[in-house]
Amino acid sequence: MTALFALATSLLWGLADFGGGLLTRRIPALTVVVVSQAVAVVVLGSVVVATGGWSEAGPQLWFAVAAGVVGPVAMLSFYKALALGPMGVVSPLGSLGVVVPVGVGLVLGERPGLPQFAGIAVAVAGVVLAGGPELRGAPVQRQAVLLTLLAAVGFGTVMSLISEASTTVTGLFLALFVQRVANVAVGGTALYVSVRRGARALPEGGGARLVLRSLPTLAFVGLADVAANGTYSVAAHSGPVTVAAVLASLYPVVTALAARGFLKERLRAVQAAGAGLALVGTVLLATG
Repeated sequence: MTALFALATSLLWGLADFGGGLLTRRIPALTVVVVSQAVAVVVLGSVVVATGGWSEAGPQLWFAVAAGVVGPVAMLSFYKALALGPMGVVSPLGSLGVVVPVGVGLVLGERPGLPQFAGIAVAVAGVVLAGGPELRGAPVQRQAVLLTLLAAVGFGTVMSLISEASTTVTGLFLALFVQRVANVAVGGTALYVSVRRGARALPEGGGARLVLRSLPTLAFVGLADVAANGTYSVAAHSGPVTVAAVLASLYPVVTALAARGFLKERLRAVQAAGAGLALVGTVLLATG
């Protein structure tokens, strides 16, 4: 079950990142973050009311609040990097945040077997290669690398925090709701400050109409990200965090395949090799 939910996480995150990257090329990154997360707040709020999730409130929700504060910083950095640099820079490096939850798992006493250690090494190498890393070039590319590394640390921290925020299904709904409320509060504040400083909240040319036309995609990005956090939490509670974190971090493979399918981007030889290694690592982790 750990492998199944962790792989579902990678699928959802990969598609959400692909959609977020496309949106940020037309709409300011902060607006993408705030609107997509606001949609998630409305949906999750309805779910919490329907399931009686408020009864699960407790001190553990502070983990969700912390995840909600860190999340917008990571998402904004990642979406800006996606808009600045090729996915070959951003997508593979973004997955390196896996070292945070893996490190937490090791500190807490998890000791994967030899096949799983091999799977971790092979899968991480495959993820990096699957993005077709391009670390040479213009200063914009270097800026994309720095932003992506910041996002990676943030994503890894969120993974660790959200896995501690609940122990039941209804509690998970509440934790995800609290996380998203914090996301909107932090992101909305940052958007307000940036507008006061002269930045645009709406895209040039299309304005509010473009945002409204993009609302279905924005909703998908927000809800897919929420669902990914949920499936990861389930995966982390049903098996070793070290295994769940690595399998959940295969999303750059999904992003690369989505770019191939929707944008007709051709996979380079290094990307194809990386996808193969990621698959081998997945098998080792799932069977180890």
